[in-house]
Amino acid sequence: MPMPEVDAATIRALNDHARRSFTGCRVIITQGVQALDDVPSVLDQVRRFDAFTPDNDPYEEHDFGSIHHAGQTVFWKFGYLDVDLTMHSPDPSDPAVTARVLTIMLADEY
Repeated sequence: MPMPEVDAATIRALNDHARRSFTGCRVIITQGVQALDDVPSVLDQVRRFDAFTPDNDPYEEHDFGSIHHAGQTVFWKFGYLDVDLTMHSPDPSDPAVTARVLTIMLADEY
């Protein structure tokens, strides 16, 4: 069975909405992020991130970013699982078959 063609514009819109609102996704923060002084500030920086370039967003899906907080580099990254959370989503552009997972982690936890 051939894989569906990737719809980057739809994935980007879904990712931007999920990241800005923390709805339409599951948000996971690692222990390292949880231990930071001001977690709400970190979450706010993730929500407001818009520094996408061809170097950090080559597929134009807005699925990864890097921010700095209190001397730490923090990464955020989307993953796409099936709705049962058992394997990769068959189509990340289709919310009916995709559970979006936004993980926020310290760079050294990657």
